[in-house]
Amino acid sequence: MDHLDQPTAVLPGDVRIPLLGFGTWQATGETGYKAVLAALDAGYRHIDTATMYGNEEEVGRAIRESGLRREDVFITTKLPPDQVGRERETIEASLRALGVDHVDLWLMHWPPSNPGDLIPAWREMLAARDENLARAVGVSNFSTPQIDELIQATEENPAVNQIKWSPRLYDRQRHAEHRDRGVVLEGYSPFKSSDLSDPVLTRIAGAHNVSPAQVVLRWHLDHEIVAIPKSVTPDRIRANADVFGFSLNAEEMRDIDALGTT
Repeated sequence: MDHLDQPTAVLPGDVRIPLLGFGTWQATGETGYKAVLAALDAGYRHIDTATMYGNEEEVGRAIRESGLRREDVFITTKLPPDQVGRERETIEASLRALGVDHVDLWLMHWPPSNPGDLIPAWREMLAARDENLARAVGVSNFSTPQIDELIQATEENPAVNQIKWSPRLYDRQRHAEHRDRGVVLEGYSPFKSSDLSDPVLTRIAGAHNVSPAQVVLRWHLDHEIVAIPKSVTPDRIRANADVFGFSLNAEEMRDIDALGTT
């Protein structure tokens, strides 16, 4: 599918993030490079990496060698907790490794261990955005009170909060808290915390002639939540990208949401 037809969420500054992304945690070296190349070939236009993953160079090489234009691929990377206080040199090192002059989204990977570092680090990230090193900035693994702290101190809301998310972890209130603050919710590990043999998922998958994993990803998209499944298996990479040919109805969405309350 052409990336222009893929659903997106709008971040501050009119930056569009594709709702389906490719996660690269643990995909390193040649395996990581091949996985990203396979993902781009399968139609993914959003690649999620991090300084901590140690694979920015491979990700950058795969994007260059895919033949796609830089502006057609949305790139996310992240600031590791041990680099707080060295934000500027970290983003510059990421850009060098990726071989690009900016990323589309830069996230604070975890809240700093010293709470006093939180606001200064966020201000540095905003400064990097204002210098066009990142088109948007956000956070990962943050609670709602931690997000509120950033907004209260700077009047700048994180564009995204990337957290562990799946039907089993569905939390209507937490989802609403993000929406109310204009923060896009991005979910990682969509399968790790899902029971793909759950009768609700298998029944809905059967109705659409797709796999339970595809149902889980579609559920994210229909909630306008970004999903970043990861795999290094080409068949699975392709299957995870093949979620645009069906959508879930309101009753199916409710049934899957209810898995989070059991």
